[in-house]
Amino acid sequence: MKIFADTANLDELRELKSLGIIDGATTNPTLLSKEIKRLYPDFRAHNKEELMEKGKEVLKEVCEIVDGPVSAEVIATDADGMVEEGKKLAKVHKHIVIKIPFGAEGLKATKRLSAEGIRVNMTLVFSPSQGLLSAKAGARYVSPFIGRMDDISNSGMEVVRILTEVFSIYDFETELLVASVRHPMHVVEASLLGADIVTVPPDVIKKMLKHPLTDIGLKRFLNDWESLLK
Repeated sequence: MKIFADTANLDELRELKSLGIIDGATTNPTLLSKEIKRLYPDFRAHNKEELMEKGKEVLKEVCEIVDGPVSAEVIATDADGMVEEGKKLAKVHKHIVIKIPFGAEGLKATKRLSAEGIRVNMTLVFSPSQGLLSAKAGARYVSPFIGRMDDISNSGMEVVRILTEVFSIYDFETELLVASVRHPMHVVEASLLGADIVTVPPDVIKKMLKHPLTDIGLKRFLNDWESLLK
């Protein structure tokens, strides 16, 4: 299973990359805006084009650090606008994957972009039927948002289970990219169900690194070794 970092923070990405566990990254307008504000606190865009250009600068750096697929989300809500934005974003770097929100317009845009060889990550998927339609339209990745489903007492992992089986039965080239991960067990459960990818926020990855018995064991080993110095 591949692990993507769900962040646009360049410092976090460099640190995670150094661990040797990151295969790609996912971003969205919220994550990008946070990083732009962090890197350029005095920046204020006068129009959408200027804002997009600044976003592209950050995305390019993300791609260089990660050296793997990086999802960049469109802002447009109509198919023509999504395709136009998607083509521009795809030119930023060879690793860019265009993130399209699910819906009728999103399916149209996905069909057109994928026909031109541009990879699409269909986002905001909340049901097996939405995931199936996304794969049919040519999405390279389908992202079920498991945490948000759990929030309203729907089983996010059940959607993951069904979609992994459906994609396997029909031999879709689409990869299942589990998103909206809230804790380490989401990652473990997704891996057990055969998800291709899980995109994980940095704070969840930090929790995955920790276990009290590891800390206790290390302390004991060091104390035993140092006892010989007395």
